[in-house]
Amino acid sequence: MRSLLRAAVTILGVVLALQGVAWLVAPSRAAEGLGMPLLDGLGRSTQVGDFAMFFLTAGATILAGTRPGRSRLLYVPAGLVGGAAVTRTIAWALHGAALAPSFIAIELSSGLLLVAAARTLEEDA
Repeated sequence: MRSLLRAAVTILGVVLALQGVAWLVAPSRAAEGLGMPLLDGLGRSTQVGDFAMFFLTAGATILAGTRPGRSRLLYVPAGLVGGAAVTRTIAWALHGAALAPSFIAIELSSGLLLVAAARTLEEDA
């Protein structure tokens, strides 16, 4: 069970890290994948820089957290990804953003997976 959990979390880390790389090498495609246009000027700088680092940090921290004795690191990306679901919901409720149930479900389930992995893999240390 632990090896399956570690594998699932590793795959999630790779996917998120690759999404970060995509923001650096193909930002218009990365933006489209998240349902947004690629902005121009200073907006593009913010969009590419912030999204690239969000995904790179989450992915790298997940991969580091899958190492024996490092599972506590998984709480950081759990907060990032799970928190994104919360703030996405706030954007819908307070600021007129479109409700994105599929993204929210993915973010919540990923966050819960990371918390479960942090707790389970911590026992291995």
